[in-house]
Amino acid sequence: MARYWPGRSLLQLYRGELSWRELRVFLKYLPADSATARSVRGSTPEDDYWTPDRQLAAAVVDALREQTFVQIKLHGDPKKTKRLKAPEPIQRPGVEKRRSTKTIRFGGRHGSGAAELARVFGGRATNP
Repeated sequence: MARYWPGRSLLQLYRGELSWRELRVFLKYLPADSATARSVRGSTPEDDYWTPDRQLAAAVVDALREQTFVQIKLHGDPKKTKRLKAPEPIQRPGVEKRRSTKTIRFGGRHGSGAAELARVFGGRATNP
């Protein structure tokens, strides 16, 4: 209470210097980042840190980093950019880390993986 209403305390309610109406209005219009408002919403300080404007700023930074990566991959020297990995997004609630893509590898040469492909994609192997 002292942070948002300096000079006031709950002791004044007990003494009769603060009315219940004043306390109700104070609690109703508390800022969203106050501990009381967080408790009513059931959120954590970390969740409240990521306001919509911060989420948008992080999304812009992620997009810019992705664009820079694509430009370097497209116009850079293939020998130098061969091992360059895409940037990870900024960690924030609601955005999951990228998972590495799984590559399906088939052994042998000259169509020896046709049966495996047919099994994976539900078709018929022409040259098993």
